[in-house]
Amino acid sequence: MADDALISPAGFLEQPSVRHRPSTGHGSGRYQTLDLVSTLVAVLGADGSVLFANAALETALGQSRRTLEGIDFCSYFTDPGIMRSALAGAQGQDFAALRFESGLRRVPQDPLPVHVNLSCVEQGGDILVECWPLEAQARQDREERLREQALANKELIRNLAHEIKNPLGGIRGAAQLLEMDLPSPDLQEYTQVIIHEADRLQSLVDRLLAPHRHPHQVGDVNIHEVCERVRSLVLVEFPRGLEIRRDYDISIPEFRGDREQLIQALLNIVQNAAQALTDRIAAGDAQITLRTRVARQVTFGRQRYRLALDLHVIDNGPGVPETIKERIFYPLVTGRDGGSGLGLTLAQTFVQRHHGLIECDSAPGRTDFRILIPLP
Repeated sequence: MADDALISPAGFLEQPSVRHRPSTGHGSGRYQTLDLVSTLVAVLGADGSVLFANAALETALGQSRRTLEGIDFCSYFTDPGIMRSALAGAQGQDFAALRFESGLRRVPQDPLPVHVNLSCVEQGGDILVECWPLEAQARQDREERLREQALANKELIRNLAHEIKNPLGGIRGAAQLLEMDLPSPDLQEYTQVIIHEADRLQSLVDRLLAPHRHPHQVGDVNIHEVCERVRSLVLVEFPRGLEIRRDYDISIPEFRGDREQLIQALLNIVQNAAQALTDRIAAGDAQITLRTRVARQVTFGRQRYRLALDLHVIDNGPGVPETIKERIFYPLVTGRDGGSGLGLTLAQTFVQRHHGLIECDSAPGRTDFRILIPLP
């Protein structure tokens, strides 16, 4: 985008006051650490010209730092007047910090709604402008809630499982002793029901405790070996009517992780998708796609990553029921008759152990589970 296209809307400034000057290295040394944060950050001089723009702001605006430096930053806002008033207040030391909402102009894209925080740098008189995309802020808040819920659920499950497990052994043992003393073999049918149900509950408890029993075994992981293992396992279970497509980016590097946990996490998601495709499998047109990509400059878990594994499991099933869409990662929540409601919970736990997250975007005809894991 040409520099004159960045001047504030016609009629606002009769004589543009944009000052172009070469970079002096002022920001590259003093403010270089701002490249490590995910917030969109600009450091301005007293006249509002850009002294430094961090990498996140470059990405959001689609412009290089060299292009941004020296330009009047107010012209990037949909309402430059608010920003100019804020700058005037900062120069007059009317406040320590000021917050407001506005929009960042991006040509040819629509403006990016942002929450702006403007404050004075203690030394040098520069002005620090921080912008949080409102959509990103909402997503971060949602991720934080999910993480807190996952931690609370994990503690609750562990305590509850131990409380259930202890009396189960006593119930099963008592049923076995009773069975030995029954006068009629016909009555053993009832004790067998007790023993069978106790064993079923024991199996459920073991699954609840599984993530906490096994240590994190870290090694080199090739994500496509993980995908191929899961693909072969699911096709054995569903040999007819289901096609599992590969859409791999073979340039994705190996990373450090627990291979078995990642296999289990992906297997739970793919099996969950296959089980939701029952009608389409019967019709012979069920499809699941395993897609791998590299995501660049992504933020999740309130941290910015230069590279991340972007793994998608996409199916053409009926979609996640609206009644459970916001709770699908909660334990014991399932939309399928006979389901335990633990598969996605365990998958989320294993992925979180790799500092990643799982997202779900679902509509009738297309459900997309997305796994994000930081890459080296």
